Parts: sequence; C-alpha cells; structure tokens
Amino acid sequence: MIRFVISVVLALTILAFFSFGIFAQEEEFQYVGMKNCKMCHTSKKSGESYKIWQESAHATAYQTLANEQSQKIAAEMGIEDPQKDEKCLKCHVTGYGEPASKYGKDYSMEEGVTCEACHGPGSEYKSMKIMKQIYAGEVEGSKYGLVEPDAALCKTCHNEESPTFKGFDYEKFVAQIAHPVPSGK
Repeated sequence: MIRFVISVVLALTILAFFSFGIFAQEEEFQYVGMKNCKMCHTSKKSGESYKIWQESAHATAYQTLANEQSQKIAAEMGIEDPQKDEKCLKCHVTGYGEPASKYGKDYSMEEGVTCEACHGPGSEYKSMKIMKQIYAGEVEGSKYGLVEPDAALCKTCHNEESPTFKGFDYEKFVAQIAHPVPSGK
C-alpha cells in the first residue's frame, strides 16, 4: 500500500512538473511588419525612426537581391534566384526561416530588413501603452520581446559569410542608422 501511495505521489509530481513546464513556456512573439512600426515612429518626437530606416540599405535589402550585381554574385555561387534562396534571404529578410506562426498578418518579407530584425518581433511591445511603460522604466522591454541590438546581433549578417563583406566597423555603421528617441518622450 505504501509503495502504491508513493508511486501515485511520484506520478502526480512528475505530471505536475511537466504540466507546469508546458504552461510556463515563453510567449511566442510575432513579426508585425513596418506598417505597425510606422504608426508611431514617423515624428520628430519619436526620433523619426521610420524615415531613417526608409532611407537605409536595410529598407531595400530584399529588392537588392533582384539587381544585376546580386544576380551575378548568385550565379557565381550557384544560386538560381537570390530572392528565393535561404543563403541570401536569411540576411535580406527580417525573421526569415522562422515558423509560419511567428508572422503576423501585416508581415511582408518584401520589406527587407526592418525594425524587427534589430529590435525583435513587435507583437507585444508595439502598443503605445507598453512603449510608454518601457520608456518610463516601469516594465522590462525584453519581457515583451523588445531586443536591445548590439554588435553581436549585427554581425550575424555583417560577416565574412556575405559575398560582399568588406569589413564591419560597428561604431561607424550604427552611427549611420542611429535613431535615438529625444528625451522627454
């Protein structure tokens, strides 16, 4: 009888452990696309982030794969269509290779390398309420999927694996795409 009780208790403990593990899984954040970033990041008050992105090479990263130079490089690498090949898309499209469940209805790979490539999928931090709480220091942005980009993140694409790589000076390049939010927001 004691063995039976111990077995039942052990079984329930194991079941509870695994059940908690299932329910405690990290929330899956989704990529929501530039339409959702643009809504709040066009004004001077927000640092004009959308405009800065739009004028950067990141905004045209996907379209670049269709130009003559990219087609030539792809052919030399044995790639038929760089706009369809994983070797190219993994760095020219935000979130490429993620499961379909990670893409929201407004996501489009044609947008290239978007805010979410650097800042993480925005499904949870995109709301004005959450962003205000993050800026006020009331909540941790990472809890909502917000990533603080660094050199290591940039170097996942800006590295020797790229056929056009000519070195990467993080400080120089990050200054070119800097978009600080003016204080007082």
